[in-house]
Amino acid sequence: MFDLDVWLADYVRVMRSAFGGRVRFIGIQGSRARGEAAEGSDIDVVLILDRLDFDDLRRCREAAEALPHRELLCGFVSGADELRGWDRGELFGFYHDTRPVLGRLEELIPVPGAGDARRAVHSGACGIYHACAHNYLHERDGELLAALLKTSRFVLRARCFCETGRYFSSLDELAERLTGADRAVLELSRGGADFEAASRVLYDWARGLIEDTQHDERAGGARLRLGFFLIYPAAAP
Repeated sequence: MFDLDVWLADYVRVMRSAFGGRVRFIGIQGSRARGEAAEGSDIDVVLILDRLDFDDLRRCREAAEALPHRELLCGFVSGADELRGWDRGELFGFYHDTRPVLGRLEELIPVPGAGDARRAVHSGACGIYHACAHNYLHERDGELLAALLKTSRFVLRARCFCETGRYFSSLDELAERLTGADRAVLELSRGGADFEAASRVLYDWARGLIEDTQHDERAGGARLRLGFFLIYPAAAP
């Protein structure tokens, strides 16, 4: 039986053996961190070093080879400076979805807030809109559509944060707070969706989010309408 805590202790040991004091942070993300993993779910690990040269990637790969369940290991590896320079919208989901194992993210980056959540909603919606249209026209790939629907969960979490000030990692807790198109997209992300119908729902949902943010830009950035709430930039960090 897979024991995540035991596995993570092994991961910390091999990475500290390989990099010593250069390890600034180790964390776990995704379904393993949320307690929603299936037997074959990925092990999404975050590893932050003081810096990350290309040779460090080779050393990291070599160090991980001896770990059990190596085939499930994936995640995010970065140098500390690169992480500090990362897009703030992407850092919103990254920060809130990461459970610390060693170190504290707050020592590396400012805690993302409402402004970063709004950026995450807008950039996420744009990416999904483009990829959904491309996939429907050209690829016709059900697995790609499923991946886009999974990505929509992060946009929905950011959108819900804008409305409530809370980040809901659990899909069940998130679902309880969603209605309308938001709830429909989340339910489709759980699987079993018809390609044609799911593509239409996802495309229309992403287009609607983009239109919301574009309306705000035309209004001079005074406010951003998300759901039933008005979020004012003055409240952002």
